[in-house]
Amino acid sequence: MRDVLNRWPAIATALVVASPTAALGGQLSVVTVAAPAINCVFHASCTVMVADSVGQLPLSNLETPNTAWLQSRTYTGAAGTPGAGKTGYEYRLDMTKASGSLECIGGIVINFGPVTELPYKNNMNADVYVITQGGLGTIGLASAEQDGDVIVFTFEKLMCPEQSANAANTSFFFGIASAHAPTTISAGVFGTGAPPYFEVPARAPAH
Repeated sequence: MRDVLNRWPAIATALVVASPTAALGGQLSVVTVAAPAINCVFHASCTVMVADSVGQLPLSNLETPNTAWLQSRTYTGAAGTPGAGKTGYEYRLDMTKASGSLECIGGIVINFGPVTELPYKNNMNADVYVITQGGLGTIGLASAEQDGDVIVFTFEKLMCPEQSANAANTSFFFGIASAHAPTTISAGVFGTGAPPYFEVPARAPAH
């Protein structure tokens, strides 16, 4: 996590505030998957019933308000599946309709708590999955690093409002599972603007 904190100093403060006594978690394993096959981990029919919510990004330079947001998606694992009794959490940052001057997003920070590994790809357990086929998005994750309860998800490239001419200016959905049910939280968003770190509504495990 040292490289991430060196690049985005505000994250270091957020991690200390959110998890002052927790032990270092380190790098989480990330795999790329396809939809709807990934749903089979949570339901035998390979179809899941989802609950969606969005938190608007308070970017000061947006020409049209409420055109950049963080989407939270949750669903529960059915009996008889690898994800039975667990809750799946997916996130997606969307700036498709956003326009304005330079103020770019590098990633998000979520107080998630313990991560449940599941066989997301080739029957091998992993911590995080990114849906790169069969879903929305063009931008993946460069890394997911955990420090105690807090996870820093760093995008593989900056997402900027001026890219709005690209109709796919959104991250892929990326997912992670927990034994805990969802609650409303404030997720962190870090980037190149002023301030370089701010909070948006999201959902995460009530751990």
